[in-house]
Amino acid sequence: MALILQIETATQTCSVALAEDGKLLHLIEKTEKNIHAAVITLFIEELLEKSNKKFSDLDAVAVSMGPGSYTGLRIGVSTAKGICFALDIPLIGINTLEAMSSGFIDNCFSVNKQAVFCPMIDARRMEVYCAVFNSENRVILPTEAKIIEDQAFADLFKEHVIYFFGDGAAKCEDILSQNLNARVMDDFTNSASFLTKLALERYLKKRFEDVAYFEPYYLKDFIVGKKVSE
Repeated sequence: MALILQIETATQTCSVALAEDGKLLHLIEKTEKNIHAAVITLFIEELLEKSNKKFSDLDAVAVSMGPGSYTGLRIGVSTAKGICFALDIPLIGINTLEAMSSGFIDNCFSVNKQAVFCPMIDARRMEVYCAVFNSENRVILPTEAKIIEDQAFADLFKEHVIYFFGDGAAKCEDILSQNLNARVMDDFTNSASFLTKLALERYLKKRFEDVAYFEPYYLKDFIVGKKVSE
């Protein structure tokens, strides 16, 4: 039996889920800016209570490791590491874009077999964090910070329909939609439930992180903005 707590804080959605042997037991999430620090521990406690479980029942913690919001990732990873330290259980790190793609593919009812999938996270201005996956959720184009312009993904568009989703895709919809092979999905919300399949796979293969040294995958350095004078 593998009872895994799953934490997703890479975007504006603060989400926690509990899964047992790859089956989702409960999910608590809310999409609102800058709430992660205030609610994440409350969400976890509520999650365990609703599932009739205790912290001591956990076998591992899986966390969305980035890329994404610098502050959100720091909060999620710190929380996951703290629980793992306290309980002496394994930590599982999962690329946020990989988890988003896994969740999207699993919830697709019918898509072109030649379709590929591009989760996008807003990285400010016209830049996004993105990667491209095939229908088996294998990487076609690796994770990168990419500026979206008219010729973005031009080579892929020649052979594939591309599904774009996430808050980065919504931001770039006007540009992406210029290509007939683009499918920009505006109803996608990131979720800790998307970690379920990947977390169990890594748990069974014992692909664990070093809790002491594990850091979020920020991809870009954090830059402090100048305070706007009133």
